Amino acid sequence: MIGGGPGGLYFAYLWKKRHPEDQVDLFEQNPADATWGFGVVFSDQALEFLRADDPETVDAIAPHMESWENITLNLHGDSVAIDGVGFSSIGRLELLRFLQQRALDVGVTPRFDSQIHAIDQLNGHDLIVAADGLNSLVRRAYEGDFGTSLSYSSNKFVWYGTSKRFDTLSQTFVKTDRGAFNAHHYRYSPAMSTFLVECDHATWQAYGFAYKDVEQSKGVCEEVFADTLGGHCLVSNKSVWRNFPWVWNEHWSFKNMVLLGDALHSAHFSIGSGTRLAIEDAIALVKALESDAHLATALHRYQAARKPVVQKLVNAARTSAFWYERFAEHMKLPLMDFAYSYITRSGRIDDSRLRAMSPAFMSRYEAAKNGGDEA
Repeated sequence: MIGGGPGGLYFAYLWKKRHPEDQVDLFEQNPADATWGFGVVFSDQALEFLRADDPETVDAIAPHMESWENITLNLHGDSVAIDGVGFSSIGRLELLRFLQQRALDVGVTPRFDSQIHAIDQLNGHDLIVAADGLNSLVRRAYEGDFGTSLSYSSNKFVWYGTSKRFDTLSQTFVKTDRGAFNAHHYRYSPAMSTFLVECDHATWQAYGFAYKDVEQSKGVCEEVFADTLGGHCLVSNKSVWRNFPWVWNEHWSFKNMVLLGDALHSAHFSIGSGTRLAIEDAIALVKALESDAHLATALHRYQAARKPVVQKLVNAARTSAFWYERFAEHMKLPLMDFAYSYITRSGRIDDSRLRAMSPAFMSRYEAAKNGGDEA
């Protein structure tokens, strides 16, 4: 295993637990307690998928998660709740520690602070699983063989935390004299929340963020979202402005190397599925490897079974990201029209499904559409 993120740790744990006679070495370039970001989110559907394959892990994690049933949208000082959209979250570092301990308990050999500089360092291993993220060494070394494509979303984003506790996964949209901002925020522990700030490139330029350091950028974001933060500060953790990278690989394996998680594909943060996809990749890879003793055939099974599922979700993520690239235009809509545009942005939810999933929201939306009171 190259990469000790959630996907790499989970595959290592799952394989060693089911095949205790095998040697599983895990190499992670960072210390065991290092982490990017703050919290990670799982939809109720994602947790149920994991529970079907590994109820023990879900039952162990669940008591440490924050959960809610609504999404809240805030626009121009007004807000609307979209019911029936269940999510749970946990601190990324807490999740990593849990999976690290699980891997240790079944006999995985983790090697933290161990950077792999060349693939030939791993000669002698039967299988190399690359779960080493967006900048994967394995993928970059064989981009042509993996059929790698890389592009970037036009919006800029920066990831913070805050001690302000939010009741639900929330989106706050703010218009200023120099552009529009959006914040994705949700609690991931009793005392902390994720607070991701996003804006289009024109707004980013108008504020001169290219010439501001981390503290100056944080100060601007605290000012823009002062009402939302309610006196709380933002917390940085390598919080720099970035463009979201779209990673895709046509071929998921080459020789005895196979990709999973962000090394293989990226899904926009607006659908909150990066960690989920990595863990589901790990489950699918274990099943494929167990289905055929011939490695090349097993790796082909992994791609054949998993690729259509991932492609569908990544397509939805791209559609969602495109909505966010135009969110300043959507902000001109009345509140309920804006909320409807938001919840249907990925193209996967139609009115009938929305009525079943979010009856309170649809009742309010249809009343407003028919000339009733939005309040």
